[in-house]
Amino acid sequence: MATSTHTGSCHCGVVRYQAELDVESGSGKCNCSICSKVRLWGMIVKPEQFKLLSGEDALSDYQFGTHSMHWLFCKHCGVHAFGKGNIAELGGEFISVNLASLDDMSPEALAAIPVRVADGRHDNWLESPAVTSYL
Repeated sequence: MATSTHTGSCHCGVVRYQAELDVESGSGKCNCSICSKVRLWGMIVKPEQFKLLSGEDALSDYQFGTHSMHWLFCKHCGVHAFGKGNIAELGGEFISVNLASLDDMSPEALAAIPVRVADGRHDNWLESPAVTSYL
């Protein structure tokens, strides 16, 4: 696993973070109700690979369903820079970094990150949905 340190933020810059990412390991998108509505594009890291640099007091938390995921977003600009979860099938506690919120990656580097799409809309997490281009 070849990790490198990356920084990201919300749109207004109040929420800032640093994360150790292995971009070659791939990323994920999902067609569930929340991911498709906010166009989340995540990479899962362990909590020790993530550091919130600023803006903890600016984060709002949204939960639904099983409450296993904290969908965090900046209460000023509304951007979802990262979320936190605890799902046994994913190895317990994790952070999902929204790759669209990275500040230090070129469009070319982002485009090179492998993406796996899950059919969360039908709780079929191991399969891709038939249509993915809108994600």
